Amino acid sequence: MPSQAELLGEVDTAFQWLGPDHKIVVEAYDDPKVLGVTCYVSRARTGGLKGALGLAEDRSEASIACRQVGPVTFKQPLPLQEDVFTERMSLLFKRLHVVRMVDVKRHTLVYLTYSDRVIEGSPQNSVTAVTIDRATPIPVRERR
Repeated sequence: MPSQAELLGEVDTAFQWLGPDHKIVVEAYDDPKVLGVTCYVSRARTGGLKGALGLAEDRSEASIACRQVGPVTFKQPLPLQEDVFTERMSLLFKRLHVVRMVDVKRHTLVYLTYSDRVIEGSPQNSVTAVTIDRATPIPVRERR
């Protein structure tokens, strides 16, 4: 089950006469399969009347920083790559993704954020990594 966002804060970036202001929001996502790891994502949220009605398309830029916030434990073996979280950024066509990759050689979890569209995605992305103590094995699901 994908992780749910927890809004930590927001700052206004542009005043809007009708509807909410344009903002940058900072959200926390706890990795649902890796207890003790949280990802912090900052991204633009479009305001105005379209934003208030859920019709606006948010910009593709996002930044991510993932950190160990407690003892790391794994709920189950991890695939080498999977979506940890996705969220709609427009009414129909655009989504924000947070993907976890396992770097087995370096005993590290790598997290990537990007957005996609049905027709054309964006090359804008951000990456971060969490090194896991070698005393804690990372269970990896065998490829099929």
